[in-house]
Amino acid sequence: MPTPPKAWSLRTYRAATKLLRPVANYALERRLRAGKEDPSRLSERRGIPSLPRPDGKLIWLHGASVGESLSVLPLVEGLALKYPDLKFLVTTHTVTSAELMGRRLPESAVHQYVPIDQPHFVRRFLDHWKPDAAFFVESELWPVMLGEAAKRNLPMALINGRMSPRSFESWQGRKRAARELLGVFDIIIAQNQENAERFETLSESHVGTLGNLKLAADPLPAPQGMVAEVEGWLAGRPRWLAASTHETEEVQVLSAHRQILAELPNTVLFLAPRHPSRGDEIQDICHDHGFSVARRSHGEKIDETTQVYIADTLGELGIFYSLSDIAFVGGSFPAIGGHNPLEPARLGCAILHGPQVFNFADTYEAMRQSGSSALVRNERDLAAALSRLLSDEMTRKTMSDQAKEWAEESAKTVLEGLIEALEPVLLKAGIQD
Repeated sequence: MPTPPKAWSLRTYRAATKLLRPVANYALERRLRAGKEDPSRLSERRGIPSLPRPDGKLIWLHGASVGESLSVLPLVEGLALKYPDLKFLVTTHTVTSAELMGRRLPESAVHQYVPIDQPHFVRRFLDHWKPDAAFFVESELWPVMLGEAAKRNLPMALINGRMSPRSFESWQGRKRAARELLGVFDIIIAQNQENAERFETLSESHVGTLGNLKLAADPLPAPQGMVAEVEGWLAGRPRWLAASTHETEEVQVLSAHRQILAELPNTVLFLAPRHPSRGDEIQDICHDHGFSVARRSHGEKIDETTQVYIADTLGELGIFYSLSDIAFVGGSFPAIGGHNPLEPARLGCAILHGPQVFNFADTYEAMRQSGSSALVRNERDLAAALSRLLSDEMTRKTMSDQAKEWAEESAKTVLEGLIEALEPVLLKAGIQD
């Protein structure tokens, strides 16, 4: 049976969070004023439920934000198929992830905001939901949450485990705390061998790996009516997409687009920033560099003068992946670590990326080896790759078809392996097919 944390740093943290409950409430109010909390559901962050607990066995899955919650969706669907009587509770931190879960969770699942890591809030949450097992995604290691769950003998797994080099270095100085915190999990499954070795070092127990769960995420939604509408505006013009871009990256993308326009003056760039709230900033950057712009968030259409279409809306990236045979995945020129290449792959894009892809290093390496993605080190490389792909339909189609095939096969392998690996945890919770 897992034991509550005994390391000094964890005892101190738990004691502090218990005493600082007013501070937690103040922090929530500040986040609310900053637009980072949902005012209609703020009580959920204090552990007060907004929904009744479903009858029967309940599996709790927790992921921090959009990426983690999207990777949970195929796991929920796969488990529901194998265990049709199961119910699911999915928790996240962010407003964006809550909106996505509200649209995409199956009927057997409900969404709640996870409570702040404060003993009173966490106990209230667990008292109401009484989950039969819990699966935490990637790096959600909250000491109060895990400690309270362990006190209740809740079977738990850490899935798709990820630990950055910086976090690993930090935990190395608190090995006892790390061992006790990770010791609450019945199973730890890392997303790759590098992460498995870090978790194994800290937990002093075996850690397996099955591949990145994000490989199994469903394709992003791309309503055909919306795709057809934008396709009509384009009237057959060549196009490419720069997706999930970050500050400073847009300038490099626009430099590459300028070189493409010199060869193919009718080309349209879809520019989809990682944070749609940067739409005004990106429009100013485009104007400063002499580009004619239309914006999705303003309801503007693409006309014959549009050179850059700023896709600054939430939840519509799948539309632009569907419209583009070529996607540059951002966060890969600056040291952000890159973003998920499986999203464009699942929708049939040839994928280009910069050198900074340490968040998905294994995935990008495998995709490059399969011929479905290519590394571009700077805007000159990007322009050269775009020129080749835009002018050679056969090469472009071969690369995009390979990306889609690789993503689909990888998704099946990862999901089937993970569901099988979780069977001991489910059996411990009294769940069997």
